[in-house]
Amino acid sequence: MSIANPQHITQRIESDAIVPAECRGKRFDQVAAELFPDYSRARLQAWIKSGELTANGEQRSGKDKLLPGTQLRLRAELQPLQGEAQPESIELSVVYEDDDILVLDKPAGLVVHPAAGHAEGTLLNALLHHCADLTTVPRAGIVHRLDKDTTGLMVVAKNLSAQANLVAQLQARDVHREYEAVVAGIIISGGTVDAPLGRHPRDRQRQAVRLNTGGDHGGKEAITHYRVLRRFRAHTHVRCLLETGRTHQIRVHMAHIKHPLIGDPVYGGRFKIPTGASAELIDELRNFPRQALHARRLQLLHPRSGDLMKWETPLPADMRTLLSLLVADNEGHDE
Repeated sequence: MSIANPQHITQRIESDAIVPAECRGKRFDQVAAELFPDYSRARLQAWIKSGELTANGEQRSGKDKLLPGTQLRLRAELQPLQGEAQPESIELSVVYEDDDILVLDKPAGLVVHPAAGHAEGTLLNALLHHCADLTTVPRAGIVHRLDKDTTGLMVVAKNLSAQANLVAQLQARDVHREYEAVVAGIIISGGTVDAPLGRHPRDRQRQAVRLNTGGDHGGKEAITHYRVLRRFRAHTHVRCLLETGRTHQIRVHMAHIKHPLIGDPVYGGRFKIPTGASAELIDELRNFPRQALHARRLQLLHPRSGDLMKWETPLPADMRTLLSLLVADNEGHDE
């Protein structure tokens, strides 16, 4: 249920810095990014443009070159999130929380960001209710996402400094994210899928492998490492490690190598039922309610302390049930 917005929270920022000798000749926006690392490059550029970030008391262009000794003065206000996103009392499964970050175990069915058809009932709405200060952090601190029906661990930044740090870690590929999935077919050994991803050329709601051939500009780099956890008669339980984080990456990559995820309504195709399977397993495979994908492990450096932090969350009940039926099917057909 939606509740009224909390009082608008406006955070006043006052900070000063002197351009050091090693920044001689660099652009204003580049220097600002080095001297005010708690804020994103885009936000600093906006403050330069608005005159809230000045050089020697003057409003300058972000492209202007600065001399050592130039005084930078930041006097800005962080306004609450704009738009119609409202706080909603939605239960969150919080795994860890401190002043800087929040780690949660997302359930299936929870959309991360409001969008057409999902203006309410999203993770962002839940976060605004859980922590009112997130109104001043872009996207309520959400720095990465999981698909609606993918379960598992996500980290949220609770302030601008943590957000800038986590975004930098994600861009540097320093955030370790492991997933577990159940896929169609028997995978003999682990491997790596290195195939660029972009929007499907005909269906804009889907992603696809987009190789750079001919006049096609191709997709963005996408790399998924996978290893076999257990093989069944016609399926495989796998662990996937993301090196990049593209939309639907694991789902598309596993389908690309002819091992789509069980229950995937977009990329799954028709699944083969193993001969002699029990009625219970057949029903489970045909009616599994979502893609069988869970973000099992998360590892990162704490944005304030720099300490290495790790979290793990167990597989949800639906995937445990699926795997138990596949195990029973294996045991029932041992020679």
